[in-house]
Amino acid sequence: MRQSLASFRAEREDQWAAFEALLDHAEKKSPRKLSEEELVQLPLLYRATLSSLAVARSAVLDAQLLAYLEALSLRGYHYLYGARGQLGPRIGRFFLTDWPAAMRSLWKETLVMFAVLAIGIIAGWRLVALDPVWFAAIVGEMAQGRGPEASAASLREILYGGGDFLSGFAAYLFVHNAQIAILAFALGFAFAVPTVLLVATNGALMGAMAQVYFAKGLGWQFVGWLSIHGTTELFAIVLAGAAGLRIGTAVAFPGESSRIDAAARAGRTAGVAMVGVIIMLLIAGLLEGIGRQTITSDLARYVIGGGMLVLWCGYYYGLRIRPKEEVPQ
Repeated sequence: MRQSLASFRAEREDQWAAFEALLDHAEKKSPRKLSEEELVQLPLLYRATLSSLAVARSAVLDAQLLAYLEALSLRGYHYLYGARGQLGPRIGRFFLTDWPAAMRSLWKETLVMFAVLAIGIIAGWRLVALDPVWFAAIVGEMAQGRGPEASAASLREILYGGGDFLSGFAAYLFVHNAQIAILAFALGFAFAVPTVLLVATNGALMGAMAQVYFAKGLGWQFVGWLSIHGTTELFAIVLAGAAGLRIGTAVAFPGESSRIDAAARAGRTAGVAMVGVIIMLLIAGLLEGIGRQTITSDLARYVIGGGMLVLWCGYYYGLRIRPKEEVPQ
């Protein structure tokens, strides 16, 4: 065995050393600056190293040598086949192609989640309309006596005067919606059941609050106040629910694949979508923090809210740029 190992090393060690030295040299500069000879030698030495690794594994040679060859082969693989695109083009590709493409691929799930949200809004509205006691049960600690028993004048003052109640409700709503979005995605693996329930519950909260304002003749004003950040925020929740639903349906109906493989494939698209959802929630936070306090015109509120909705829809479903190959460094 010692003679065989010594012979094996003597025959191939020069190739390993040459490959390691060439990788050291190549990793310090752009591939464009490598000579033609170096570019030819890289794949040849890589394949020679893989061949040595295969022999070492089959012959059960020295464990230390085996570890060295595995590390060298892995390093060569990452250099030759790993992505080395520049950061700028990668970010540009995400915003111009990957993000909108992921959202478009979830269009069926998005429609389902919109329907679930609408059902929740209707349910919350109807429950409070039938029995005002439901308002406190649905809205919870944010009710603070400002529910169905409040006068129209006090509710109007809250909408336009920056009252503590609606300010607190807005902050609570943003945190609540962010939690709902993250949980709707994260719990999608449980056959999407928690995802559906979370989105429906969020809709019930909105429906309960809207019913109070509509009953006092302030529906137009309330929707305008909410639309500044609500079109972005609620759309983000729907998309997060769609991403969770994609994973949940993949787990429930994996087809010929295993559930893990099906969930992994669905997760790649859903993961990209969730990065976009987080960005949307950040933008919604800025709109809520600035617009709600400084803009009191109903028309301006609707223009901003409607404009944001048109912007998101145009970006996701209208922007279709084919990805270009990344330029290596």
